[in-house]
Amino acid sequence: MSDREPAHVTLKLRSGLPRLRQRAEYAALRAAFARGKQRFGCRLVHYAVLNDHLHLVVEGTDRAALRRAVQGLSIRLARALNRLWRRKGKVFADRYHDRVLKTPREVRNVLVYVFGNARHHAAMGRMVAVPAAIDTFTSAPWFDGFRERVTVRGLETIERPTTDARSWLLRTGWRRHGLLGVHESSATA
Repeated sequence: MSDREPAHVTLKLRSGLPRLRQRAEYAALRAAFARGKQRFGCRLVHYAVLNDHLHLVVEGTDRAALRRAVQGLSIRLARALNRLWRRKGKVFADRYHDRVLKTPREVRNVLVYVFGNARHHAAMGRMVAVPAAIDTFTSAPWFDGFRERVTVRGLETIERPTTDARSWLLRTGWRRHGLLGVHESSATA
């Protein structure tokens, strides 16, 4: 990984914990994202919250920075959720999964995957609902790369939980393959 290559990170929740796609849980996560979006040499650019896992698209300087950033963000998220749930203990599985994105096509595919993952889970009957054109449990409301005009009411009152992309791949490179459609789904989702 380098500062030119973003990464797709997946954090899995430990079993037996409440679902993350609930109003209070999402508010706690979004606040933690906002406080930790630029720490340890990494930037949180996009995310999706599912019932039992998170997808993150991050930029960083190298693998060591990515490891520190994911660890720091995991701690911040776990503290916020434990405070909400009035409990102590581990929240996330011991390991996370990451994949470095090296081409504009890979970045575009990951954006489609991250923003559309909840629709995929809903289609599989996994207790996930996406009632709007875009999933508001993602960073999609702040995303400017949709073909369609997207408006989310009340967005101006919420602190943006992500930061702008700096790498060419995440800023403009992926656009070579076309803007995203709000209903587009990934073949691998």
